[in-house]
Amino acid sequence: MFTTRARILVAGLFMIMLAITIQLKVYQLTALAVMFICFLIWGYFKQGTIVLAAKAFHQKDYDKAEGLLKEVYKPGWLSKRRRGFYEFIYGGVCLQKRAYDEAEKHYELAALFPLRTANDHVAALVHVANINVRKGNYEKARAYLQLTEKHQDNITAKMKDVIQKVEQELQKHK
Repeated sequence: MFTTRARILVAGLFMIMLAITIQLKVYQLTALAVMFICFLIWGYFKQGTIVLAAKAFHQKDYDKAEGLLKEVYKPGWLSKRRRGFYEFIYGGVCLQKRAYDEAEKHYELAALFPLRTANDHVAALVHVANINVRKGNYEKARAYLQLTEKHQDNITAKMKDVIQKVEQELQKHK
């Protein structure tokens, strides 16, 4: 839950602690410092700045969220749960910027990974369907809406409403 800058600062402090403990021959603390440095490096690649980006996204600070998402070195290296959330948030940022093709790509990827809830998973699928309705690709939109059917019991009434509206829009274009 650190930014990259904060992670580097904390790792630097542990490096100083590492040097001091080696000089004082306190090897238990040396091992502890090495462990914390390794944990920070592991967290950088597996956890990234996703939690901070999600917080910024929910506060509707989309530029900050995008900046935090761009700090992720390689999204493919994130843990599965973080990768899905990364793609979901990035899709939302792209949607806010009206970059629909980019948003579609991110939401499609988000649907491939585990998300927090079934509602989030369905939201990603519905966003892809909605974007394809806008683009006039009705078959792809129908296919993504069909994928939401297996989650009907686990989604909110609001999400069911959104699905129904997209289905009504598809009915107009049969």
